[in-house]
Amino acid sequence: MNVYKYAPVLTIAGSDSGGGAGIQADIKTISSLGCYAASAITAVTVQNTLGVSGIHAIPVDIVCAQVKAVMDDIQPVAIKIGMVHSKELALALAATLQAYPQVPIVLDPVMISTSGHKLIEDETIAILKERLFPLAAIITPNLDEAAVLCGRKLESVRDMEEAADELLQHGSKAVLLKGGHLPGEKVYDVYCEANGMLLALEAPRIASNNVHGTGCTLSSAIASYLALGNTLLESVMQAKAYIAKAIEEGKDVVVGNGSGPVNHFFDPIKLQKYAVE
Repeated sequence: MNVYKYAPVLTIAGSDSGGGAGIQADIKTISSLGCYAASAITAVTVQNTLGVSGIHAIPVDIVCAQVKAVMDDIQPVAIKIGMVHSKELALALAATLQAYPQVPIVLDPVMISTSGHKLIEDETIAILKERLFPLAAIITPNLDEAAVLCGRKLESVRDMEEAADELLQHGSKAVLLKGGHLPGEKVYDVYCEANGMLLALEAPRIASNNVHGTGCTLSSAIASYLALGNTLLESVMQAKAYIAKAIEEGKDVVVGNGSGPVNHFFDPIKLQKYAVE
């Protein structure tokens, strides 16, 4: 008699009460791509489409206990990390996750919300680079986050390529630097791997006010495709296609009075199950 399992993905991130980003966006994305979503909540934000008005941190020991409870029982095959707002949490997560080196980590260094609200303490940035980046299969900063990490403005694709290579030196296997904040009719992302691969990925810009949580959604999609057995580059390309379609399908819908969410469920996939011995 066959025993079946799902493809579990753990998201470690903050909660968005507005439902468009953070844990909520992650769970929607993971579920819509046919994977099993588990979560460890790092903070509760007071948030809607207009912005963030408050952050309540979850105690570090409780965050790490959530991670261990999921990892030791459900055994996720991929991990996504989002909002890590304090150095204490960054250090504790690094120590906890070192016990699971076989599980690929997608790290989205969330620092600034879509509305411009700062979500991370300054002293945490160095710890992220020193302790969490080396554990990651891929990091996925946007233009503003990469500028903070590199300590300079990034104003061109060439700047992005140089920054991506610089960020790679902190130990992750790959970097996806998202260039959606650069002006122009096209959007450029830069993907590079430690093996020397460097790609500038071009896509048409989709005009939409509903782009809240796009970074959370993209990183969760990459983790989901990794969980389904794809390579890192395959996972990035499929995740980019997913987020583009999610933006396109949600651009004409009004949710709230600010930056609304993408349409995570434009074409949901049935929860996948696999026979195991």
